[in-house]
Amino acid sequence: MISFEDQFTNYAKLAIKIGINLQKGQDLVIIAPVKAIQFVEKVTEIAYQEGAKHVYFDWTDHDLQLTKLTYAPNETFKEYPTWKAKGFEKLASEGAAFLLIRTPSLDLFSDIDPTKLETEIRTENQALFDYREYRMSDKVSWNIIAVPSDQWALKLFPNEDLETATKKLWKTLFKMTRADQDDPIGAWEKHQKTLEEKMNYLNEKKYHQLHYTAPGTDLTITFDKDYLWAGGAATNQEGHHFMPNIPTEEVFTLPLKTGVNGTVTSTLPLNYNGTLIEKISLTFKDGRIIEAHADKGEETLKRLINTDDGSHYLGEVALVPYNSPISQSGMTFFMTLFDENASCHLAIGKAYPKCLENGANMTREELDQHGANTSLVHVDFMVGSEELSIDGITNSGEREPVFRQGLWAF
Repeated sequence: MISFEDQFTNYAKLAIKIGINLQKGQDLVIIAPVKAIQFVEKVTEIAYQEGAKHVYFDWTDHDLQLTKLTYAPNETFKEYPTWKAKGFEKLASEGAAFLLIRTPSLDLFSDIDPTKLETEIRTENQALFDYREYRMSDKVSWNIIAVPSDQWALKLFPNEDLETATKKLWKTLFKMTRADQDDPIGAWEKHQKTLEEKMNYLNEKKYHQLHYTAPGTDLTITFDKDYLWAGGAATNQEGHHFMPNIPTEEVFTLPLKTGVNGTVTSTLPLNYNGTLIEKISLTFKDGRIIEAHADKGEETLKRLINTDDGSHYLGEVALVPYNSPISQSGMTFFMTLFDENASCHLAIGKAYPKCLENGANMTREELDQHGANTSLVHVDFMVGSEELSIDGITNSGEREPVFRQGLWAF
């Protein structure tokens, strides 16, 4: 049996070697919560061993953010440090890699004035828009990976003491990301081939539409003629492969902005900046959300949709089989990085330009012409279940099974 220390090291190696695929002489930016210091230390050690030139750190903390949201004056949330935004842009323009280490905030901000949090998020998104364009266009290597927090561990294992709950969460993360295997790098390379098979099949079929049916869902999604499916590894502008998310079980693309019609109902909770939104129901007409409801967190959902004009439309369509390792765990993680890999999902907001032929090199006007949505936000919500069926509709109107009972039909 592999020891905890070895699995911990494997996890850090996955972040560096598979996640961002760090190159010799490359700069690395690590954005991480202060409570992840031990993992950051291990990642940094491996990064320098792999030839990193500089490793820079941007520390975050949910508790400090709560303090700020509680006591800072309102005008604070309308400002974001220009030096920080420009610093990220400069590092991205020079080819740095970005490792985002995350842990969910859960209900930490539930008692905060929602307008404060909304203003803070909007201001940050506006300030970092150009830097994030480098990531969403895959011009730079980037990866998101999760680490436990006390709150998250106790949320997932409420009947355990903190020490036991944390150990169980680490064990779960290792299993979900293949860090518990003798050869995790090899396991990820094998997994990538599986994702590529699905991606290649869908790109060969080039369905004009997908039709989703499930309880509470009857949705048709139309695609631009130049759309592409992606999945697993991406390729940056230097030609190096990297894995944006660990774990990942999805193949995904972008919808035609005005090509979504019908109703869809979510199947897992969405943790949006510390507020849980449950049982989302959205109705679309010509791509735009015209009705939005939720059993819990409806006001937060509506504020999300009203972020800007683009947040009234979808930016991503992702397919994940119901028997993925995350789904088979039987757990709801209350963190999109994991929950989206247990379920087919859609994303409100910005589309990934790489899901169009030559999209990463298109201007904003060219992307608009191909129906690629733009927004300050990109928020995934889960719609898959063992009751979901998806038909692919060809240009000639023929229907072919893509998903049946939540599983791949080919």
